[in-house]
Amino acid sequence: MRSSSGVTPTAVPELLVQARAWAARDPDAETRAELTAIIEATAGGDPAATRDLAERFSGRLEFGTAGIRGVLAAGPQRMNQLQVREVTAGLAAYLADVEGAHDRGVVIGYDARHKSRQFAEETAAVLLGAGFKVMLADWAWPTPTTAYAVTALHAVAGVMVTASHNPPEYNGYKVYWGNGAQIIPPHDTGIAAAIERVAAAPVALGDLAAARARGRLIALGDELEAAYVERVLALQVAPEASRAELPIAYTPLHGVGAKLTERVLAGAGFDRVTTEPSQREPDPAFPTVAFPNPEEKGAMDRVLACARAVGAALVLANDPDADRLAVAIPDRTSPTGYRQLTGDQVGVLLADYLLAHAGTGTRLVACSLVSSQLLRYLAETYGAQSKETLTGFKWIANEAMTWKAATGGTFVMGYEEALGYTVGELVGDKDGVSAAMAFAELTVWNRARGRTVAEHLDDIYRRVGLFVTEQVSITAPGVAGMVAIKGAMSGFRTAPPQELGGIAVDEVRDLARADSGLPPSDVLIFKLAEGRRVIMRPSGTEPKLKSYYEVRVVVGADEPMADAQARGAAELAGLRDAHQTLLKAAMV
Repeated sequence: MRSSSGVTPTAVPELLVQARAWAARDPDAETRAELTAIIEATAGGDPAATRDLAERFSGRLEFGTAGIRGVLAAGPQRMNQLQVREVTAGLAAYLADVEGAHDRGVVIGYDARHKSRQFAEETAAVLLGAGFKVMLADWAWPTPTTAYAVTALHAVAGVMVTASHNPPEYNGYKVYWGNGAQIIPPHDTGIAAAIERVAAAPVALGDLAAARARGRLIALGDELEAAYVERVLALQVAPEASRAELPIAYTPLHGVGAKLTERVLAGAGFDRVTTEPSQREPDPAFPTVAFPNPEEKGAMDRVLACARAVGAALVLANDPDADRLAVAIPDRTSPTGYRQLTGDQVGVLLADYLLAHAGTGTRLVACSLVSSQLLRYLAETYGAQSKETLTGFKWIANEAMTWKAATGGTFVMGYEEALGYTVGELVGDKDGVSAAMAFAELTVWNRARGRTVAEHLDDIYRRVGLFVTEQVSITAPGVAGMVAIKGAMSGFRTAPPQELGGIAVDEVRDLARADSGLPPSDVLIFKLAEGRRVIMRPSGTEPKLKSYYEVRVVVGADEPMADAQARGAAELAGLRDAHQTLLKAAMV
C-alpha cells in the first residue's frame, strides 16, 4: 500500500538510510543543510518531503548526450559538489588505465553558471589526489575553448563544467576524450561503470595551492586563448571580401561568449560589431531572458532591438557557453525587421559557402540524422561525401575523425539543427565562436557577388529542392515524465502507425536495433511517401520528447519561392498535426 506521498511505508526507512549516508559525505554545507531538512521532514511524515526525497534518490544522473546535467540541489539525481566528486573519482579510475595518462593530464574548463568554478576546483582536487596533472582554466570561458585545449595540450581528457543553454537552476559536467571530442562508447559506459564502483568510497583530494607550486596544477589563460583565436582566424576562406562596411549586432545572452567572439570578429576585420550591453556580461541568473537559449521565443528580442537601432545587416547570438550560434538577417516583411534562420538553414548556407571554397579533393560534410536531408543533396552537387550520425555532436566529431583517418580527406564542416556547427577540423565539438566568424564572412562574400544571404538560401533551394522542417518538443519533467516518454516511445515502437494524415508510412527504422547501421539509440524514424520524414527521440539533456518533421518540395523553374514555401508549410502542418495527435494520446 502506498501512502499519500506515493512511496510505500516500508520503503521509507531504506530511503532515509540512503539520504543520511549521502548527507554525511556531502562536502557542501549549503546542499548538506538542504538535504538534512528534507530528511527530517520525511522522518516526520511529510508526504511532499517524502516524494521529493524519493525522486532525488531514484538513481544517479546518467551520462547522456553531453555527460551529466541536472538541477543544482542535493542528492544523486541532482548536480552538486558530491556528485562532481564521485563522478570525477570514477573518471580518474577509468583514465588510470590509459598509458601516460597521469602526466598527460586533464584539461578543466568552466562557464559562468552558479557553482561552475566550485565544481571545476572540486574536479581538479580529485584528479590531483589521484595523481593526475591538471590544466585548469583561470576564468570562465566558452566550451569550444576547452575542446580545443584538450588536443592543443595533448591532454588525456577534458572536463567542461557547463549546462549550456539550460535554465539558470541547472549545471552540468561534460567529458572529452584525448581526441578533443565528447566521449562515446566504450568510454562513456566505462566511466559510468567506474563511477558505480567507486561511489561512496573515500576520495583523496589534492591541495590546489601545493599542486600549483609543484607544477602539477597549471593555469590556462591568455596564452591558450590567443592560440585558439589565431587558429580560428586561419579558418577564413575568403579574406579578400571587404568586412569594414558590415554592421553586426551580437549578444552572448549573459554567457561567456563576448570576449572571444568579439576578439575573433575584430581580428577578421569586422570592426562594426555592436554587442547588446544589457546581455554582454556573464550573469548566471540570465535576468533578461525567460530561457537562455537563442532558439526560444523572445530570447533574441533585445539583440534585434539593438540591431534595428544600429542598422545591422547581420545579427549573431551565442548561447551561454558559446558552443551554439543563432543568426538573423534583414527581412522587411517581419515585424522585427529581421528573420531568424533555422539551424538547418545556417548549416546548409555554411556548407555551401565552405564547399565552394574547399577545392575538389575528397571532402566530407556531416550532420545529425534529425537535421535536414538537404545537406546530403547539396553535397552531391559538389561531388563531396556526406554522413548522417546520431544526435549529439560527439557522433559527428568522432565520425569525421574516423573518416579522415581512413581516407586522408578534408572534413569541411558539420552541424546539428539545434544551432550547433563546427567549421573545419580545429575543434571536435560545436563552436559558436568560429561559426560566427564564418557566417559573417559568408555575408560579405555574398555582398561582393551582389547577393544577400536570403537570396543565397533561395539559390540553394532552387538547385536541390526546398526542405521544410519543424521540431516540436513535449516537456515531461520528473520521474512521471520519464515514464511517459518511455511509454510513448515503446508504443510507437511496438505498434507504429501505418499512415500519418492520410500518407502511407513506407518504412520504420528503429535505431535501438543492433542492425540499424548506427550505434543503438532510442530513436525512431518514419519514412513516408514522396520523401516525407518523421523522427522521434527523447532528449539526452532535458526532460523532453522531441519530434522532427520534414517535407521536400521541388521548386518550379518560374515558381515564386513564396508559393513553394506555402505548399511545403501546408504539407508539413498536416504531417505534424497527425503525428502530434497520436503522440499526445500515447503520453497520457
